[in-house]
Amino acid sequence: MPSDSSAFALGGNGGLRRRERGAARTWAGLTLLAVLVALPLKGLYRFTGGTMEEGFMLYFPERMWAGDVPNVDFLHLYGPGALHVLMGWYRVFGETIAVERTFGLLQHVGIILGLFALARPWGRAAATAVAALAVFYVLTPIGLTAMAWNGGLALTLWSAVFVIRGVSLPPGRRQHVAWFVGALLAGLALTYRPDLAIAIALVLGWLLVTRRVSRPAVAIGGVAGLIPMWIHLVIAGPAAAWRGMFLDPVFHLRAGRELPRPPSWGRLDGALQAIAETAPPWWRLPHLSASNAIYLWFLAMLVGTAALAVFAVGQRRRTVDGRSTVLLVVALVSVGILPQALQRPDSTHLTWVTCISWPFAIVAVLDVIRRWWPAVPPRRALTIGAGSALVLTFALTSLFTFRYYVLHTRVGLGQVHGTFEVQRDGRRFYFGSPTAALASQELINDLDRLASPGERLFVGPHVLARTYYSDVIFYWMFPELDPATYFIEMDPGLADASGSRLADDVRSADWVILTAFWAGWYEPNASADYGSPEPDRVVAQEFCEYRAYRGGLIRLYFRCR
Repeated sequence: MPSDSSAFALGGNGGLRRRERGAARTWAGLTLLAVLVALPLKGLYRFTGGTMEEGFMLYFPERMWAGDVPNVDFLHLYGPGALHVLMGWYRVFGETIAVERTFGLLQHVGIILGLFALARPWGRAAATAVAALAVFYVLTPIGLTAMAWNGGLALTLWSAVFVIRGVSLPPGRRQHVAWFVGALLAGLALTYRPDLAIAIALVLGWLLVTRRVSRPAVAIGGVAGLIPMWIHLVIAGPAAAWRGMFLDPVFHLRAGRELPRPPSWGRLDGALQAIAETAPPWWRLPHLSASNAIYLWFLAMLVGTAALAVFAVGQRRRTVDGRSTVLLVVALVSVGILPQALQRPDSTHLTWVTCISWPFAIVAVLDVIRRWWPAVPPRRALTIGAGSALVLTFALTSLFTFRYYVLHTRVGLGQVHGTFEVQRDGRRFYFGSPTAALASQELINDLDRLASPGERLFVGPHVLARTYYSDVIFYWMFPELDPATYFIEMDPGLADASGSRLADDVRSADWVILTAFWAGWYEPNASADYGSPEPDRVVAQEFCEYRAYRGGLIRLYFRCR
């Protein structure tokens, strides 16, 4: 069974043109994917997001329009690319959560279609199966939040598509263009998440070492893709950028965010996950406990990635064709993104990593069957591959993939009241707890009445000696107030470190919001340690409490006169 030469990754035009043979099947596959994505969309647009993570993806681009610079005026642990793009996106479409989540949806679709394009050499049905399984990995871990990882991963996959396309095309202008675009997308991916460097280096390194490549096309494309990074280095300065994008996330933050490897068998190590499982969504189908599933998922990820890499190398040595090339490149990407799950193996990071290799197990199993049992019909081999990947996914990840897909769908259908809205002047956010939503809305109403434009607002957890999280969404609700701290995003080992500027930042504020939403936060890492007591001392000595909301779930302070 030869590779499908109409596949875009192999130099074809994708098989989408109406008069081409099989075009109807291609469009049928894409339609099925569209339906799978559409079913939970209404619920996803109304579902609760991370008050810190989604908050800073909404707020940071707005601060940049106000003249603030990442790594200089506020902490930002990733590259500048996603923020630069979101600046333009919000300026065109508005600064609402629906606009932000639409951009997140586009990033998710980019991953799904990237996997569809990579699997197309195995045929339309195989590509549809791979991408359909990926839907349950991609849409579920963080909803539609426009996180930089998803955009960077989508760019990495499409970079791989164009690299393979260049390998498959005959020498000439089209080949050079493909490699230029591949390098351009790789550069852009690095501006989103510099920690994708390993995956990108493996793919481009393999290309440069094994092929006679137009090096100028690759070099120019890479330099052009990194333009957001060059701009950031000029504006922020190399020292601040190095500290914010490398020293802080790799060295200073690691002790307060990393989780045990392997994960604990009998308990959930991730605090947000443990809190979410105290009131889990409906799921009556047979399943492992959450902690058992994550433990086995982690081990299966390591074994599966190693097996995919070994098999891909073996296939490439036996037969140099389009499929073996794709399989090898996918294996290189899968190996390159492993550190994302190794440093923090909770369900979100495990999903972010296995969303490529596990759906792609469908075609890997298909190739295994073709090699050892060539008499098995292709359709049956594909069915076995899809069934194997589906069983593995359901057995180990159903609580975090299928369960949340069903929840979002039920919320969209009105069967479940999933979230509770808070709003101010057209800016809306959704909380999962009615008490948290009521406390937040009462606080917003009071601060709206009391604060004046240009005053300084500080938001932090109820004990500032442990800066494990920050509800950034309150900054975004009050764009006319200036943030009083560099640590808009708060992380253990950074904001609460001895000698940090946090106490001085608190001292500069006119209003202080301290939340106890995450008071039960515990992880087996340095986030459990208490840092400097000075910020709490500043609040106690220099600020007066205006009101405690819903039993102290939120407290609002003003500077004592």
